[in-house]
Amino acid sequence: MKSVKEIVIPQLAESLVSATIDKWLKQPGDRIEMYEPICELITDKVSAELPSTIAGTLVEILVGNGETVPVGTPVCRVETEVASSASEAEGASEAAKAAVTAESADEGDQSMRNRFSPAVQQLAAEHGVRLADVPGTGLGGRITRKDILAYVASGAGQAPASAAARPVTPPPSTTVSEVRSSGLHLTETPRTPTVPSQSASIPGRGEDFIDVSPIRSAIARNTMLSVNEIPHGWMMIEVDVTNLVQLRNKVKDEFMKREGINLTYLAFVLKAVVNALKDFPIMNSMWAVDKIIVKRDINISLAVGTEESVATPVIKNADHKTIAGLAREIDDLARRGREGKLTLSDMQGGTFTVNNTGSFGSIITNPIINYPQAAILTFESIVKRPVVINDMIAIRSMANMCLSLDHRVLDGVICGRFLQRVKDNLESFNVDTKLY
Repeated sequence: MKSVKEIVIPQLAESLVSATIDKWLKQPGDRIEMYEPICELITDKVSAELPSTIAGTLVEILVGNGETVPVGTPVCRVETEVASSASEAEGASEAAKAAVTAESADEGDQSMRNRFSPAVQQLAAEHGVRLADVPGTGLGGRITRKDILAYVASGAGQAPASAAARPVTPPPSTTVSEVRSSGLHLTETPRTPTVPSQSASIPGRGEDFIDVSPIRSAIARNTMLSVNEIPHGWMMIEVDVTNLVQLRNKVKDEFMKREGINLTYLAFVLKAVVNALKDFPIMNSMWAVDKIIVKRDINISLAVGTEESVATPVIKNADHKTIAGLAREIDDLARRGREGKLTLSDMQGGTFTVNNTGSFGSIITNPIINYPQAAILTFESIVKRPVVINDMIAIRSMANMCLSLDHRVLDGVICGRFLQRVKDNLESFNVDTKLY
């Protein structure tokens, strides 16, 4: 027996109230399998795919490309075989959870060959499979979970005994000289922003007009809210990171061989910040009009920028992670942020923000607080400077740390002590510090 059912925009996150249809992946008359993506959504924070909650044939599209609709709005109608109510409810629930990780299973070109969902990346990591070796049968050549399982079943991909036993050589594009006059320690060449090809222009005028994307609109809204509502205060402290530089230089090559990722200074900074937050929990809080909410979990929001926008994915329970664990989280979130593969769950629950503005060569920054958090800290560029130590001049590796604070919650005394604790933690690193 045939039945026509509607698919609606699910509640992908607590704060999500609407979404924009970016592109339909299926058209009327196409066959749709359970959990197969039918369209791409743009939300306030990330792009996501909407999977089908039922299997059947798409008969009508109710919301066109570019239209923004509230959560719960029907977007299409699907003709399907009547199933039991219990199985339908279970399918709808699981599909909503898989909204940002489901993979398509349609034939097409190779335009989406290098776009991987977190679910696919995780499955590939579990089986030790290189995604570049897996044939993709999804839309635009995308790799699906079924593709990986079929590849593993064929015996083509065999997981190594352990990642630690496999030396990894960084590609030439990630090799950067350590000697830079700006103090930069980059893992890739910065990209130059360009004007999108779809921007409008007026003949005779040297101007381009670019449509504001939902993500850029959300950034504008949130930063204005932060500046207009939060009374910002600002502090800076200078840190001697000479010992930290020596430690990183000692262990970075071995770490690359063992983990396959670059060991950046940011991992050490996060460890120093997390340990300071344990000692000063009021820094890990937010304003709630008649109350101050102090968060027990330490979830670090990490600012990740591209030429189009900036995102703040979250390292959950950062106080439970080692320096090596933080380095892995940083590499994963930064890579997926640059590739546009962050999910809504990656962006939720942050309690304190850290930004590595030193990667641009910056030495002083006055950051805007990541609303509704109470503070944000930036780690600036490491530069060698002459410093007076015991009435003698010495050349040391120095860096500034800048803190913006919500003066409704925090004052100079507590923030000064917090910064001093972060400084002490950073300066306590030495060549004997353990990464694991």
